[in-house]
Amino acid sequence: MPELPEVEALTAFLAENAVGKVVTRVDLAAVQAIKTFDPPLSALGGLELTGVTRHGKFLDLDVSGLHLVVHLARAGWLHWRTGLPTAPPKPGKGPLALRVHLEDGNGFDLTEQGTRKGLAVYVVRTPAEVPGITRLGPDALAVDREQFAALLGGRSGQLKGALTDQTLIAGIGNAYSDEILHAARLSPFKMADKLNDDEVIRLYDAMRATLTDALERQAGQQAATMKGEKRSGLQVHARTGLPCPVCGDTVREVSFADTSLQYCPTCQTGGKPLADRRLSKLLR
Repeated sequence: MPELPEVEALTAFLAENAVGKVVTRVDLAAVQAIKTFDPPLSALGGLELTGVTRHGKFLDLDVSGLHLVVHLARAGWLHWRTGLPTAPPKPGKGPLALRVHLEDGNGFDLTEQGTRKGLAVYVVRTPAEVPGITRLGPDALAVDREQFAALLGGRSGQLKGALTDQTLIAGIGNAYSDEILHAARLSPFKMADKLNDDEVIRLYDAMRATLTDALERQAGQQAATMKGEKRSGLQVHARTGLPCPVCGDTVREVSFADTSLQYCPTCQTGGKPLADRRLSKLLR
């Protein structure tokens, strides 16, 4: 899932490669991806792409006052294309969801892999018309330590859920929450409102360091290389069964209905494996 560092890097990439060019056409290949109808997608044709920014994990392209807002969801991505085909794509064929043509013949595709479709596209007059944006909490890199402590102190849930709740703190998803908790040496199941002062400081510092490091590694990357760069920097996420690079213990996993988390028992849970409820049910 693209998170704050990747969406920020895509923002910088589009600012360099697409801003200042006229959008000649937008092709919709996956009808379920478009979430608005007024203004229509066709309204973007003939307008200049004048800016691009980020709201949490939302990508916001300013097209002469109209906004093409994209949420890439779990399996979506942006692919830069040189020399786009002029023929419209066939709807429902392959992972393509949306294609944006620019005046120089280049442009980009929005794609989504898998059968569960969550990629969302909005054409609005202001980003505030997108429900997910209006519900966002403060950006993870904009919140200060005191505000961070107050947010967690008012949250009666587990740390993993708190860090990934976009209405609480915007920009962190499944991967970087695992990385942040590992760096902070905290269990993903620890309750957010039960942290002591030292734990709050460790978690805040880990959040800042993890996201800042990821941003630095993504700086200057092309859209095609950002996913690989993200994977190369992960310590525990998606590394189940491999040794923890800090202590050498085996990275463990907890599976849920449609997702999972990874952690190091030695670094985070006092050496005790966390209960994997899905695995426990299978073993009964």
